[in-house]
Formats: sequence, structure tokens, C-alpha cells
Amino acid sequence: MSRKYKFRDNDQLYFVSFAVVDWIDLFIRTEYKDILLKSFQYCREHKGLELYAYCIMTSHVHLIIGSQKEPMANIMRDLKRHTSEQLHKAIQQHPGESRKEWMLQLLQQAGSQNSNNRGFQLWRQDNRPIELRDAHRLYQKLNYIHRNPVAAGFVEKEEDWLYSSARNYFGLKGLIEVTLLEPQVVTVT
Repeated sequence: MSRKYKFRDNDQLYFVSFAVVDWIDLFIRTEYKDILLKSFQYCREHKGLELYAYCIMTSHVHLIIGSQKEPMANIMRDLKRHTSEQLHKAIQQHPGESRKEWMLQLLQQAGSQNSNNRGFQLWRQDNRPIELRDAHRLYQKLNYIHRNPVAAGFVEKEEDWLYSSARNYFGLKGLIEVTLLEPQVVTVT
């Protein structure tokens, strides 16, 4: 991975995106999305993850995160490892998963091409963390995260996407708690 995309300063907030190998639309099932949410919550409670924004799309995830405890690189490593194992198991055990053999074959193929894996690979290797050093970039990424389902044509309004922190920011009950960023007076596009 390029030096440009590493967690360098644990005191900064970061925008992070990570995707399923081959951009498989894995997160069309509630059970799979819930595995991610439980892992986010666990990392918040036990590893010091500060979660400011998230959006689970069908094939990828966007986050704004920070940490005052463990290094973010360690949190992301553990989060991806744990969710990879749990999602792999969930795919194997899901009685109604019509795409099971196809997905497992792609995961196994990706794993066989990477010596860092044992048997399969679910997540692409890169997290692409981007430091959010100023308010303009921070709110640009926050808006990007929340507008992603709208841009994809899944919903008309940001707050209608259930698996996003946009609900929290619009004063609705979100599926998990996030730390809200201070509102910005001027909207960044």
C-alpha cells in the first residue's frame, strides 16, 4: 500500500473506504450488514474507536473515524479480520443464499492470489485512509458519505438509507450510536 494511504497521526480524524473483493454486492442482506454494525459497536466499546459517520453500501463501506486509544491501523486490521471471518461463515451457513457457491469461489480465488490470507479473502487490501485535517475536507467527506445512497439511486433522501449515520445527523434514531460532528454553517458540495 502506498505511504499516501496510511494512518499516520492517531490524533486526526480519517475518512476510510473499504470494499469487498471484486466489488461483490454482499451487503444486500440484512444479516451481513448487521455483522458490520455489531463490529463497529464492539470496536467503539472495547477498542476506543470513535465513529463519526458511516454508510454501508452494497459492496463497500465508508467511515469517518478517530481513536484516542488504540492505533487506528490496529483497529481497522482487527475490524476487517473479524468481519471477514464472520461474513465468510454467514455466507456458508445462510440457508437462502442463492449466490453462495459463486461468492465463496470468488473469495477463495482472491485468497489464493494473496499470501497474507488463509483460504479466502473477503475485503480488498486497501483502506484508503485520508486525513481530515480541515473543516472543509471533513464536511466534504461527511456529505459524500451520506449522499452516496442518493447518488446510487437507492433512496431520494439521505436520511432514508437505514444503514447510514445520516439518520443520526437528521435527528432520527440510527441503528448504532455515532459521535455527531458540530454542524457547519455553510454546506460544502
